[in-house]
Amino acid sequence: MAAEGSLPAGARYHRLNNFLRLHFGGRVRKVSVDAGRGCPNRDGTRGRDGCVFCDPASFSPSRRGRRLPIAEQVRQAIERLRASRRAERFIAYFQPGTNTHGPVHQLRRDWDDAIGVDGVVGLAVGTRPDCLSDDVLELLVEFARRCWLSVELGLQSSHDASLIWMNRGHDWRAFADAVERCHRRGLRVVAHLILGLPGEDTPEVIATAERVAQLAIEGVKLHNLHVVRGTPLARMFAEGCVQPPTLPCYAGWVVDVLERLPWSCVVERLAGDAPPEYLLAPRWCLGRVAVRRAIDEEFRRRGTRQGAIHEKGGVNARAGRSPTSPDPPDRVW
Repeated sequence: MAAEGSLPAGARYHRLNNFLRLHFGGRVRKVSVDAGRGCPNRDGTRGRDGCVFCDPASFSPSRRGRRLPIAEQVRQAIERLRASRRAERFIAYFQPGTNTHGPVHQLRRDWDDAIGVDGVVGLAVGTRPDCLSDDVLELLVEFARRCWLSVELGLQSSHDASLIWMNRGHDWRAFADAVERCHRRGLRVVAHLILGLPGEDTPEVIATAERVAQLAIEGVKLHNLHVVRGTPLARMFAEGCVQPPTLPCYAGWVVDVLERLPWSCVVERLAGDAPPEYLLAPRWCLGRVAVRRAIDEEFRRRGTRQGAIHEKGGVNARAGRSPTSPDPPDRVW
């Protein structure tokens, strides 16, 4: 991982762009890929109703129209980015759906199609902690030996009561076990967290950050609770049962989390949103510059940075473990 001194002077947190630039020696961009995978929480494998906040169409443009073959999706996205000179190397991000939910031979074909496109140097595979069979993990290891690879796991919260409310279909133990099984094989893991869930305030947010830090994950994506049309959450919002956080409140929680994550944990996202025609609330999340500014201002107000509290707690900043614990196995990435 990049050392703190390798990042821009005054950096408050370990940004993904900086990590990729240091790792690959130049600018690298992610391109979203839709393999048409469903979700075990919708197709009856785990459940039928899905998570309360989820509307697949709001999360990915590819779910709003005709889906192209994987290689063509990647090529078109790369052409757009190359035309604007924004990057020359790319990571194919299998984003919509649960991208380890399917036969291994189909997953291999999909991932082969993506990394076979000129300019693709890596894969990011979005999935759930309860959808990682041993066969799938071995396939991930196979691809991690061929290119840079990251496994993105939706957690959202470490509190089982919140996971039940969300209708996630898994508990904290399933996530912790999935991370351990990935790390045992040397795979890089990114956790997705939602801040602003009903019943969760600062103590609950901090507890999740501390539990995740102990797992030594390599990356994190933070999302504000936001309401999109056509979801169970939209009905709760209309009935006045749920209120998304304000921007100042959310910015404070982001800093609370990042102070407790080691500097080695790459921050891949600071907030989430949805297309304006899908989004009900909060509207502030559409202003990405304002969101980043609010978070930066909160860091400056506190005079802090990512890992500040984590390091004071005596936890090893590189691995997220106590100094007496053995190092994890070498990562294949």
